[in-house]
Amino acid sequence: MRSLQKQQAGFTLVEMIVVMVITGIIGGMVAIFIRAPVQGYVDSARRAELTDIADTALRRMARDVRSAVPNSVRLPGASCVAAAATPCYVEFLPTRDGGRYRANSPGNVLTFGTLDGSFDIVGTPINIGKGDFIVVGSTQSDGNPPYDMSITGILRSYSNQTLVGGVQTVIFTSTALPTWAELPSQRFDVVDGAQQAVTYACLNVGINGGVGTGTLTRYWSYGFQAAQQTPAGIAANTPPVVTHAAAILADKVSVCQIEYDVPSQRFGLLAVRLTLTSGGENVSLYNEIHVNNAP
Repeated sequence: MRSLQKQQAGFTLVEMIVVMVITGIIGGMVAIFIRAPVQGYVDSARRAELTDIADTALRRMARDVRSAVPNSVRLPGASCVAAAATPCYVEFLPTRDGGRYRANSPGNVLTFGTLDGSFDIVGTPINIGKGDFIVVGSTQSDGNPPYDMSITGILRSYSNQTLVGGVQTVIFTSTALPTWAELPSQRFDVVDGAQQAVTYACLNVGINGGVGTGTLTRYWSYGFQAAQQTPAGIAANTPPVVTHAAAILADKVSVCQIEYDVPSQRFGLLAVRLTLTSGGENVSLYNEIHVNNAP
């Protein structure tokens, strides 16, 4: 009987406590050793995410700017630094296509200084559709004429086209184009009517709790304004803006700076510095975009 009772005896309380203490010590040692690699992985994943967000946004911006109508890039000043209450933004007209107008007879010649509403395209027919716009002779470095549809501007509404014998004729709003817009290159650009003017704006930039509070937002389809509009005015559809479209390309923005320098008449340099912050860590990207201002 005594032998049977001995075989059925379990762990004592002291033995259980000893096992728990030993297990806790081992678990603590394991946690100490794996904590650094796990934290390193989390930090690396966060930095990779921030880098990917900033890189994707700047690449999209660069692709748009490189297709801009010559001399259409404009900022509120030579440079701007975004803050919580002060946005930093840049505007331009992205092109869909372009070509050369006929300047000499025979054929439909584009004239300047007098009413004209059509011209033949020299060379291969181009992609232009209903609702698009054309810009002819954008040479002024202040960036305003490409947005102006009046007699002093160079932006015109496309209305129709014909294709006879391989010759494409473009028909647009009949207005006298300014004489200074006539160029030896005979170039014109097509602006997508769905995109219209485009603005990239850094808004509400700052840091709160180790996380960037700003965004890089793209606005488009708000028409063409002779005077550059603020992002707040576009977002609120403040007249003359009546409608717009918008998309956030990057969040967690803590620093944003945009500079535009025109070292020569033919080329400009748009410099963008973007810093994203999360978990107290910063990722900064700097991109210089060459703008071809040769019309």
